[in-house]
Amino acid sequence: MIVRQLPCRGFIHSHLKGLQSSHDMARPSSDLAALREIFSKAKNIAIVTGAGVSAESGVPTFRGAGGYWRKWQAQKLATPEAFSRNPSRVWEFYHHRREVMLTKDPNPAHQAIAECEERLSKQGRTVTVITQNIDELHRRAGSKNILEIHGNLFKTRCMSCGHEADNYKSPICAALEGKGAPDPDTDDAQIPDQQLPRCEHKGCHGLLRPAVVWFGENLDSDILTRAEKVLDSCDLCLVVGTSSIVYPAAMFAPQVAARGVPVAEFNMENTPATMRFKFHFHGPCGTTLPPALGRHETEPA
Repeated sequence: MIVRQLPCRGFIHSHLKGLQSSHDMARPSSDLAALREIFSKAKNIAIVTGAGVSAESGVPTFRGAGGYWRKWQAQKLATPEAFSRNPSRVWEFYHHRREVMLTKDPNPAHQAIAECEERLSKQGRTVTVITQNIDELHRRAGSKNILEIHGNLFKTRCMSCGHEADNYKSPICAALEGKGAPDPDTDDAQIPDQQLPRCEHKGCHGLLRPAVVWFGENLDSDILTRAEKVLDSCDLCLVVGTSSIVYPAAMFAPQVAARGVPVAEFNMENTPATMRFKFHFHGPCGTTLPPALGRHETEPA
């Protein structure tokens, strides 16, 4: 699987071309009944999700022309170099994201995935969510089999001792209260390092960072290994609300499709991987996904 070859989070450009077969691809189908027939027989379903599934909950995607916080592209702040240069600015950015997320709720797409997992588990079938999202909305919707390959906005990691911990404080520290406004005219708070979030583990007091995977950083090898096992054993894969441009996640579903497993894409637009897949359903995930994952007529009542 590609996860062993591309362990760093980054943008994908031409990698998908290497997966193109020698013959022309058939245009993916939008036949829901055909997908439902496959779904009714699937024993191990992998669901790969991206920012699009959370966008319908009002979560900013930070992708494209609108992907700015103040005057900075959000992706430029999500790097170890940015944190090393200006931890106060990066913490303002992530504090803003945390506070925004505390006001958001799972939408029908998150709920459909969670309900499907719970229902199918009682039938001895497995649903696993492999998500690029860091917002915890899948967990809050009730999903349990979740692999968060880019980390979690509500966890912190100590720069000194490495300890990771859940952290739902609002604000995360006193100095960040009321900070993080995204307006481009807002000045940096320039908070001294000692007033930024600090480690409370065994009296360490080291500087905390968000426990998320920044661009250029390696993904967690244990999570990638678990994702690899899920993708290698799945007999149906759904790709929901992902742009298919950030790897290694962008390679997951195309490699599943390359071994002949049906893949269904749910997105507002075509992606670089669309022509690799058996199905494509255009539109908001909260509208298109629930009918696909609802109880099939062959399932026990």
